Amino acid sequence: MQKKIQIKVPVIDATNQQLIKSLLAKESGFSEKKITGFHLLKKSLDARSRYPHVLLTASVFINEPFQLRRIVQQDLRDVKSASRSVLIIGSGPAGLFAALSLIRSGIKPIIIERGKDIRARRRDLARLNKEGIINPESNYCFGEGGAGTYSDGKLYTRSNKRGNIQRILDLFVQFGADENILFEAHPHIGTNKLPAIIHSIRSYIIECGGEIHFNRKLCDWTESDDKITEIKTTDGELFHAHAVILATGHSARDIFQLLHDKKKEIHAKPFALGLRVEHPQELINSIQYHYIREEGPRVAGLPPASYQLIHTDNDRSVFSFCMCPGGIIAPAATGDGELVVNGWSPSKRNNPFANSGIVVNIQEKDWQAYKKQGPLAAMYFQSAIEQKAFALGGGLFKAPAQRLTDFTMGNISGSLPACSYTPGLTSVNVPETFPKDIGKSLQRSFAAFDKKMKGYFTREAIVVATESRTSSPVRIPRDEETLAHPQIDNLYPCGEGAGYAGGIMSAAMDGERVAEKIAEFFSSKN
Repeated sequence: MQKKIQIKVPVIDATNQQLIKSLLAKESGFSEKKITGFHLLKKSLDARSRYPHVLLTASVFINEPFQLRRIVQQDLRDVKSASRSVLIIGSGPAGLFAALSLIRSGIKPIIIERGKDIRARRRDLARLNKEGIINPESNYCFGEGGAGTYSDGKLYTRSNKRGNIQRILDLFVQFGADENILFEAHPHIGTNKLPAIIHSIRSYIIECGGEIHFNRKLCDWTESDDKITEIKTTDGELFHAHAVILATGHSARDIFQLLHDKKKEIHAKPFALGLRVEHPQELINSIQYHYIREEGPRVAGLPPASYQLIHTDNDRSVFSFCMCPGGIIAPAATGDGELVVNGWSPSKRNNPFANSGIVVNIQEKDWQAYKKQGPLAAMYFQSAIEQKAFALGGGLFKAPAQRLTDFTMGNISGSLPACSYTPGLTSVNVPETFPKDIGKSLQRSFAAFDKKMKGYFTREAIVVATESRTSSPVRIPRDEETLAHPQIDNLYPCGEGAGYAGGIMSAAMDGERVAEKIAEFFSSKN
């Protein structure tokens, strides 16, 4: 028989398979000899007490042969000569998982990606970090894998109703992710491992007969009878297909502009805006695990600590976003003259710093100065903040920065602590980057955060501006039933860029959902 059992394990013994088996046997009421094996179903850290421990939930095999964990695999399917094909604009999580779903339905995916492949993209990122020179089509947001490739690899989502979470996780494992993402409470792949996984997905799509075209940027399309008949890329190439999935990500401003110029319905959308704050990881560990830093941790084996914070200030929500333990702050702009930062962690989360976005919700009243831009008003507001940050930094993607304590007082820091942001920092009064009331809300939030995490408000921490690409400032509407744009029957807005996702998992699930709807429509036509 199989029995689901939960046990507590000291952190230091969380990988001791023999001890775990012994504890499971004791909890089950059977001898160890009767336990033929087990699968972990869930693993989480409970650090609320003085001595943290790990909670494990396992499916235990008792008095029956042990079976390996069953991971659903997607088999090869030849779609090279399929009667139907779909153009997918963008190769981020939404686009790639839409392609995988189309293949399952016997439909040929043709991916059009404005940026470069993974290997070539890395060289552009190195140049951006070392020389401050950006390629507007190949950067942290654009290129194979989209922004998801360099956004840390967090796979946690609350979007249970959006799609099949288990299938997405199984597919990640099939293409190279560690099996621990199947049971970790907050699964994380790591930016260092994601490129190989993305490459494996690409190889699978091509082997099945799908197509991926790099360095192809959508710039126009032709319509007939409320349908797109062909798209055009900036190099003059024309592509035909039976449907188009628009999965261009939250930073494809030219696509938003193209839709607006073609008088297609889009809407300005609230988003969040702020900065990155970075602390020594050891300081965050000492706060979260309740020990004095000079004493060191009481329990060996604790992972780098994370945190979640939220504070309400004058009807504004100020909250932590994309917290990266053992992480790095990276330049995430998509063009020269704008300054954007983001954070990521490698799989081991073993860098000496912890960083997190601290952002404020942006409302319609905030972008009123750009009202003449219509549905692009929030986007123009976002862009203006990024341009101001670039100017304050002094160019070459040097970021405006300040000690956390100086930031709250509005004092320019005489010196800056060490920081993971490689293009460089410029000591300025960071609140000047933002409209006054937004800056004030950010300044006041840190004292409130210190009441929740004593020691968080410190001179050892640094703030770096600006974290502005938390989500799309534009929503592209779609019909609730068909998921197509209300004015174009075969255009399917999808993922973060259209305003229907917020992270790798939700974007991947939205890609699947749109692809399944297209397959359903094709099937009804047949």
